[in-house]
Amino acid sequence: MLGPYLRSRPVRGATPGPANNERAPEARLEEVTGLARAIDLEIVDAGLVPLSEIRPATYMGKGKVEEIAGLVKGHEAELVIVDCALSPVQQRNLEKAWNAKVLDRTGLILEIFGRRAQTREGVLQVELAHLTYQKSRLVRSWTHLERQRGGFGFLGGPGETQIEADRRVIEERIARIEAELDKVKARRKLHRESRKRVPYPIVALVGYTNAGKSTLFNRMTRASVLEADMLFATLDPTLRAIALPRGEKVILSDTVGFISDLPTMLVAAFRATLEEVIESDIILHVRDVSHQDTEAQMQDVEKVLRELGIEDEGHERLIEVWNKIDLLDAEGRAQLVNLAARVPQDREPVLVSAVTGEGLDRLTAMIAERLSRKRTQLALMLDPADGAGISWLHRNTEVVERHTEADGRVAMTVRADPAKADQVRAKFGAALLH
Repeated sequence: MLGPYLRSRPVRGATPGPANNERAPEARLEEVTGLARAIDLEIVDAGLVPLSEIRPATYMGKGKVEEIAGLVKGHEAELVIVDCALSPVQQRNLEKAWNAKVLDRTGLILEIFGRRAQTREGVLQVELAHLTYQKSRLVRSWTHLERQRGGFGFLGGPGETQIEADRRVIEERIARIEAELDKVKARRKLHRESRKRVPYPIVALVGYTNAGKSTLFNRMTRASVLEADMLFATLDPTLRAIALPRGEKVILSDTVGFISDLPTMLVAAFRATLEEVIESDIILHVRDVSHQDTEAQMQDVEKVLRELGIEDEGHERLIEVWNKIDLLDAEGRAQLVNLAARVPQDREPVLVSAVTGEGLDRLTAMIAERLSRKRTQLALMLDPADGAGISWLHRNTEVVERHTEADGRVAMTVRADPAKADQVRAKFGAALLH
């Protein structure tokens, strides 16, 4: 396991050490080690490789390549993971020098996604990303591809002794997968349209991998989605209905975790899945505030959201959820509370612990408050004998105020999303106050 990172060039007058938005090399290596362990790889050695520049042929210098060759031989390692994006030429040269399979960061993440995909859609999306990655690495003269593994993964069993698929075959397979994914996308669109007819607002959970999204999802929905201290423990999206404090129902959607340097091909492949985020009414950005790189992780998530076309909309849709406060000591928690207090009100974060449930009441109240901003307020005067109508309003709208007039009539002020507001107008037109 190698972390070949460029040495940071110090800025005159700056405080020594990594900036808030720059990961420490040790933290980066720890993360990629966690990625490898997530697919049950045995790590026999891991180390940093400080670089002053990137070499076109081998990414790192000749002396370091020879030094690592000795380590690979000594450990009898079959696989070397390099935490960077290698070009096809660099990968080929390193495999020749080390006489071992070399996997870069993109290949490792693709391998993990291949292991985690459970649904037919997930498998197709991962295969599409794999094929797009392999397509750029098809060079007829490469002898190292004679050791290519079978399937669309990198770590499977032995494959054929010749190049398994040339560019034409891969392009044909990519076309077939994209056609199937178009059907999936169409089905998802129909599902979203059917939900809009109900309609329930969509609240999507996003965040860096291992930020605690699935644990929070389970706590809020009382579901049993896989949760583990493991990068990319869940991959396929899950949706559940939950009730807010005043009885309003929303659909909560758990999505795949993001990560730094997430391959562009994966963002493209999972766009159909991530459209749940694009179409959502509220986005909960779950952050692990106990992690030393929480600020850098936040910026990585925001970068992916921008790639999905989700721009800053005055923060009306986005709520930051500062998770894992149970892992902080008293001093760390006090610092976090002070930091949250200095955030502008329209970006106010919610401090929670998905494990203990602390702060979840405030989170659900904030979700309800954000949704209410998008709702229409209507005033009605109802006959007290219209018990069915009054009951319908309580079930389908947010009742802001209700009181009985001197003549016995029931005055009600309700809030509803645009679709429900139209239903109220159609059902209670004569009772509406203008």
